[in-house]
Amino acid sequence: MVFFLSGHVCIAESKVPQSQKEIAISFAPLVKSVAPAVVNIYATRVVESRPNPFESDSLFRDFFQNFGSNRPEVQNSLGSGVILSADGIVVSNYHVVGGATDVRVVLNDGREYLASALLWDRESDLAVLKLTNVRDMPYLNFRDSETVEVGELVLAIGNPFGVGQTVSSGIVSGLARSGMGRGDGRGYFIQTDAPINPGNSGGALIDMAGRLIGINTSILSRSGGSNGIGFAIPASLVRQVVSQAQEGKTTFERPWAGLSGQTLTAELAKNFGLRFVNAMVITAIHPQSPFLKARFKVGDVISAVDGNAVSNSAELLYRLSVAGLGGRAKVTKRTAVGELKVDVSLIAAPDLPKRKITYFKSQSYFPGLVLSSINPAVEEEFDLPWGNSGFVVLKSGRVAASIGLRTRDIIMSANGQRLTNANVLDDILKSGGRSGMLFVLRGDQRISLRFRR
Repeated sequence: MVFFLSGHVCIAESKVPQSQKEIAISFAPLVKSVAPAVVNIYATRVVESRPNPFESDSLFRDFFQNFGSNRPEVQNSLGSGVILSADGIVVSNYHVVGGATDVRVVLNDGREYLASALLWDRESDLAVLKLTNVRDMPYLNFRDSETVEVGELVLAIGNPFGVGQTVSSGIVSGLARSGMGRGDGRGYFIQTDAPINPGNSGGALIDMAGRLIGINTSILSRSGGSNGIGFAIPASLVRQVVSQAQEGKTTFERPWAGLSGQTLTAELAKNFGLRFVNAMVITAIHPQSPFLKARFKVGDVISAVDGNAVSNSAELLYRLSVAGLGGRAKVTKRTAVGELKVDVSLIAAPDLPKRKITYFKSQSYFPGLVLSSINPAVEEEFDLPWGNSGFVVLKSGRVAASIGLRTRDIIMSANGQRLTNANVLDDILKSGGRSGMLFVLRGDQRISLRFRR
């Protein structure tokens, strides 16, 4: 074979394969070594459901969301998981086992075990389980996700459609994909073209050394089938979640940034007098943010955390989560004169001022209603917008639910009076007689709920 390169003639040497090993390239030895650590998961949960005759009608659906009486309904889910320690620590997806009352784990050799939940995290779509009475289990080792490169060969192992353990191959198609997964859409993912189908969720994405580089979680598809765009949760985040579960935590605690931002564009970089790079611009910062204490402000440009590039809030949150609570991170601030590395404390969202829970009894205007005051910890826990006064609904109760009040709504005023003390809500509502109005914040929507008793 002849190639022409810069005016030179290059002749590529042809080589005849010298052995069967050179002729047959096979993943079989690799699969044989790692497959015992990838398991099938069968989860059962009991949920309370209400029949809604207007479920398909967007106009009336919300008005009849509490129609009828509760009735228990058994739901079954099927997925995959990965054993990550000899004593039976298993990781899967939250959407596979979250809220399950019964979890069975089946190994590829047919052995079956019961599992209990150690930690669930809806936001990262991860769940950590512990097999009962086991030892010397096969398990996979982690690989640092920051060393993974686009173009690497990978294998996805799981239990698609419940047909049994299946292996598919592909490459790493992209890194730093954010906002494309489950949970609240703030995830950070490794993209692969290795086929991932229903039931593969929670399975392993491994490299050619048999190390775990990610937990398969979702696909981008209009039909529900694999189109070659799949996403895996990076192993570095999985390792941090497992570590907290082994410490005895039941929920994943991630460092709190207390800021929001947008991707730095070429136009913004020009306005700031900066050379264009992948980075983010701080657009809002909480008064209690550790970044504010480190002298960051609105308009500052952040390009990296601990040397790893960030270009939006999701990537920043991921980098902080991987670093873990309790330490400090080196955050790179870009200015017109160069870079500045700033130490930022990795803290949880502060529960200050201390939250106050108010319960409304049976004789109240809205019996069963439970409200909480708002602070950074509450805002983080319920994913609330910053800086809003009022009280967040923890439980609506039957009567309040009937007028459309929902969990996570923020009650800002009642009958036109700003609500600064939850204990006076009853008095305000009763003063209005048989009619009343609540002004609530639901996400980014402001809603008036008018009602009569």
